[in-house]
Amino acid sequence: MKLKSVLYFLLSLTILPVYSRDSRKINTDFKVGVIEQLGKQIPDDIYLTDRNGDWLSLTSQIDKPTAIVLVYFKCPGICSPLLNGLAGLIESSDLELSKDYQVLTIGFDPRETRELAQNKKVNYQKLIHNKNTEEGWRFYTSDSLNIDKLTQALGFLYRKTGKEFTHAATVIIVSPEAKITRYLNGTYFLPYEFELAIKESSNGQTGPTIKKVLDYCYSYDPIGRTYVFNITVVTASVTLFMALLIFLLLVFYKPTKKFL
Repeated sequence: MKLKSVLYFLLSLTILPVYSRDSRKINTDFKVGVIEQLGKQIPDDIYLTDRNGDWLSLTSQIDKPTAIVLVYFKCPGICSPLLNGLAGLIESSDLELSKDYQVLTIGFDPRETRELAQNKKVNYQKLIHNKNTEEGWRFYTSDSLNIDKLTQALGFLYRKTGKEFTHAATVIIVSPEAKITRYLNGTYFLPYEFELAIKESSNGQTGPTIKKVLDYCYSYDPIGRTYVFNITVVTASVTLFMALLIFLLLVFYKPTKKFL
């Protein structure tokens, strides 16, 4: 048991710098990423445009546990892997789309049209079988005023880089009462984690974000316009972890002496 406690202690030493670095960003020049708004309600005055061109209140579309995904439809980087991962999750999950939960994909680039959003929906519908994607996975656009309200409410921070955007990949889980209950970061999701987030959301329960290390491990390459693996930072963390592990094993582990 002592060894197990030591391992947890070591893990905390390697992860804490990640969180503290994020905190410094939030307090100073944190411009891209997610500042979690767990437990907060989405305002009623955020409006979206559907495929017919009608303006709808976002909260009026939330009547069950809802996964909100913010992307821009011409994204050359992580938006496609994010939506691909979500499509795979919908396909493999035991939960029934449109009954147990729904997905709302919202474009945060006000220049993009509802036709483009609808074309994206059709493309992703082809990846999913035996699920009610017509009603359960809806795509929206909006104008700059409502996008600003939405991204602020969700804590989604992004930055325009030339003609593209630098942004994070996250799925935001919202309760039927439009309360933010969970953030799932990354482009690949464990079905169990997703299903647990949906079930907790149905009861209005908030949950911790497990994959907080994502933004730490990946950084944006403005030249390649994609996210790349930050090998220097990760290698340093692994080296620190191994060094501390070896040191503490030498301190706490005492081999049993054998006598002839």
